[in-house]
Amino acid sequence: MKIKKGDQVLIIVGKDKGRKGKVLKSFPKENKIVVEGLNLIKKHQKPRKQGEKGQVLNVAAPLDVSNVKILCPRCGKPTRVGYKLVSIKGKSKKNRICKKCNSII
Repeated sequence: MKIKKGDQVLIIVGKDKGRKGKVLKSFPKENKIVVEGLNLIKKHQKPRKQGEKGQVLNVAAPLDVSNVKILCPRCGKPTRVGYKLVSIKGKSKKNRICKKCNSII
């Protein structure tokens, strides 16, 4: 998966289209991410203790990775992610790069 925790993303599809946020959690096996404060759903919670009232909570639901684009930290544009192999002391490392400006993400 090309998007990781801490990345800034732009939602390109759905009810939050055009909004930006930070990735809080990623689920690579399900190909989903959770974005801070976006794709909120209402969750009804039962009272736990006697005398306590139930609550309705707003919780961020997971989004599919195909519905977001990563924002390049350098050029600030929504972009696709590419990879570039860089060899350091005989070991090769895979770096994520911006497809628009070729800078390391």
